[in-house]
Amino acid sequence: MGGIGGMELLLIGLVALIVVGPKDLPGMFRTVGQFTGKAKRMAREFSSAMEAAADDAGVSDVTKTLKAATNPVKAATNAAKDAVTKTIDPGKYDEGSSTQALAKDRAEAAKKIQAATAKKEAARREAEAAAAKADAKPAAKKPAAKAKAAKAPAAKPAAKAKTPKAAAKPAAKKTAARKPAAKKAAS
Repeated sequence: MGGIGGMELLLIGLVALIVVGPKDLPGMFRTVGQFTGKAKRMAREFSSAMEAAADDAGVSDVTKTLKAATNPVKAATNAAKDAVTKTIDPGKYDEGSSTQALAKDRAEAAKKIQAATAKKEAARREAEAAAAKADAKPAAKKPAAKAKAAKAPAAKPAAKAKTPKAAAKPAAKKTAARKPAAKKAAS
């Protein structure tokens, strides 16, 4: 409700009850509700009018251009998708014109590219399926190897934990040994 919490509404209700009185309170709330409804309708009409004016002015085209400028990779992929999805129709050009001949050549080339792409996709899927089958067969032997590998790293952290403690003890002894020597040198 626009930043007004429950406690604020309760406080407003109590003040209204004291100021207006219990007899006129329902009529006042009805009037306030009608006023807020009118305000919301006016805001909705205003925003729809502004959107219509923006569409008439071509703001949507400008926003599309700005979005394309801020994300050039996405814009390039969208342009490529649009170019692929558009079909080349040689029938919409004049019969015997060079444009129609070029359109026919492009349509044939597009069909060849689509066929080659489909073949490569099928080959890739077959290779992935074969690789998945090959990986699935030796998978029964892998858990035993993983269990051995899991035991070996568990022993290493214990060995690492012992080395820092052992290194810390001699360092403490060395500092204790140096202090008496420093006192003798100062005397």
